[in-house]
Amino acid sequence: MTPGLLPGLLIAAPRSGSGKTTVTLGLLRAFTRMGVRVQPFKSGPDYIDPAFQQAASRRPSFNLDSWAMDRGRIVDIAGRCDADLLLAEGVMGLFDGAPASGEAGTGSSADIAALFGWPVVLVMDVSGQSQSAAAIASGFRTLRSDIVMAGVILNHVASERHERLIRTAMEEAGIAVLGAIPRSAELGLPERHLGLVQAAEQADLDGTIDRMADIVAAHVDIAAIRAAARPAMAREHGAVPAMPPPGQRVAIAQDRAFSFTYAHLLSDWRSAGAEILPFSPLDDEAPDADADAVWLPGGYPELHAARIAQAHHFLSGLRRHARDRPVHGECGGYMVLGEALIDAQGQAHAMAGLLGLVTSFAERRLHLGYRRARLLAPMGGMPAGALLNGHEFHYSTIVEQPDPPLARVTDAEGNSVASTGSHRGLVTGSFFHLIATASEALS
Repeated sequence: MTPGLLPGLLIAAPRSGSGKTTVTLGLLRAFTRMGVRVQPFKSGPDYIDPAFQQAASRRPSFNLDSWAMDRGRIVDIAGRCDADLLLAEGVMGLFDGAPASGEAGTGSSADIAALFGWPVVLVMDVSGQSQSAAAIASGFRTLRSDIVMAGVILNHVASERHERLIRTAMEEAGIAVLGAIPRSAELGLPERHLGLVQAAEQADLDGTIDRMADIVAAHVDIAAIRAAARPAMAREHGAVPAMPPPGQRVAIAQDRAFSFTYAHLLSDWRSAGAEILPFSPLDDEAPDADADAVWLPGGYPELHAARIAQAHHFLSGLRRHARDRPVHGECGGYMVLGEALIDAQGQAHAMAGLLGLVTSFAERRLHLGYRRARLLAPMGGMPAGALLNGHEFHYSTIVEQPDPPLARVTDAEGNSVASTGSHRGLVTGSFFHLIATASEALS
């Protein structure tokens, strides 16, 4: 089905921490309980929020990224979906992004809304203000002429008087108030160093999302939200090549330590005829012996380093595979391919030893941002010389990285980045999370 036939909305906010994730989850579950086939999306690079969205809607959530993907790629991903309503969650503040990349944009949520013509619902944390909220909403409505604001949802409303003051100011500014949610601990989710604690680790996740939906349904005009959705207006684009799979039978680690996998990449691999063979290193499972390639995604191996070090069946199976078939690790997967991982307490844990990498969490340092990589060796089904877009997000420090670099890597402003990854034989790894191929015009 083409995206032009599907109505959609983008849920955004003036800044991070306003409540757009929990409001989005509540809306997804509320619509799903009503029998509406609602398809979730996440703007920008993010693994954690899409997992919650999938739990809320019972549909895989896809990322749409205007920095890393060209417009045709974004339209292609949205166009694969068969649903009654498309609901995209923004990233950070509505207009926040990186320096522009190619034709698509900066990675901001506003780029996605503009590309499809989706109206924006702005979730506003109104604690500590009243009428001033209308001034903020007015500025967001007018900053870009290609953005249409459907209205606002007020979050953390303190009292009926507080709500009345803001509603009056919004009405005078000509801005629709689509909901007003009172302060409530029920809308909170636990966090850790890379964001929310993963969906799979949440106790009674389904019940938590149901409670979010109950609160949203009680305080937000669900009918008005759905009525505000508009069919996508994105122009037609030529065929977009899918990301090639690393093999026709791909063994991919999937558990609480290895969970950062983009749905659009798996969809591409399956469309190319690849068979995905999940296995769990935490359960000491080895990759399928008949797999053509092994892929270790990112995640939280640092929280399970001792258990991984004792997973002898997994580690020996990985080493056997690497003798004659490719193995690739992204971020956390890269660390597990190395000699050792030093945890936050300074304890070193032996890893697979397929690369000479040693990483440490004893002294945390944030590495965050978009990345562009020119491969210096083949990686994951892509040849040396390929230009790729992705991102980096971790707190680990490289202690040793003796093997040859896997890629030349730059940030969103074109500055060289030290996290080049490395390779040895058929084994490759990098802190680079792959999103899409990059245009050669950008090199």
